[in-house]
Amino acid sequence: MVEGLGISERRACRVIGQHRSTQRKPHTRRNDEDALTSAITRLAERFGRYGYRRITALLRDDGWHVNEKRVYRIWRREGLKVPMKQPKRGRLWLNDGSCVRLRPAHKSHVWSYDFVQDRTHDGRVFRMLCVIDEFTRECLAIRVERKLNSRDVLDTLGELFVRHGAPEHIRSDNGPEFIATALRDWLDRIGVKTLYIEPGSPWENGYCESFNSKLRDELLAREIFFDLREAKILIEVWRRHYNTARPHSSLGYKPPAPKAILPAAFMPPYYGEVAA
Repeated sequence: MVEGLGISERRACRVIGQHRSTQRKPHTRRNDEDALTSAITRLAERFGRYGYRRITALLRDDGWHVNEKRVYRIWRREGLKVPMKQPKRGRLWLNDGSCVRLRPAHKSHVWSYDFVQDRTHDGRVFRMLCVIDEFTRECLAIRVERKLNSRDVLDTLGELFVRHGAPEHIRSDNGPEFIATALRDWLDRIGVKTLYIEPGSPWENGYCESFNSKLRDELLAREIFFDLREAKILIEVWRRHYNTARPHSSLGYKPPAPKAILPAAFMPPYYGEVAA
């Protein structure tokens, strides 16, 4: 620009407000630039619906000391972006009451559940019952069946109550599976209060609706399920990844339920040994 306009470097730097030492500083390429670029590209290929902020969180989990600005520069330089829509892909294996915004205050304060529907490759419908803890954002269960009714909801909740304890409240819509007399009576006997959203108001169940959109965007819209067994396996794998590894923006880009690792200093002397 200086040679093309016929002006001095001093004047050009003064016009654009840039220090002359910055203009003269030679560009240096970091030693780990290629390795970091490869790591970013590999994660972007694996998690096609993640942006650069979530990729940065995954890089830090892998041991990289890098900030978002550097990842963003590489992201833009490599032409990476989150596509608006990705085609489904097939796999070569397994080819055979009122809700007036009660906000969760602690773990197991408010659970919410809802149904999501999809189809296998042959066009047959299957349903998923998704149960989440609104405070921790952890997905407690995704039950996948061709048909789900109030008895299936009761069985799923019973297993979760044994494993995690009963919540104080549980939020849902007014679907027939959630307002069945047997289910409401059972919840009332064990002291769980029900919160029903207003008809036609899915935003009142925002936590579960947000989870459902992530499930559809990151898995259901990208995978072709050839049969129900394949759907159950892939959905459960995604649920575990969501809980233990997927960075969640509302949790400071930490997963809802990361795997607990016992520090070496606190491992008991009998850890790993087989009792005689």
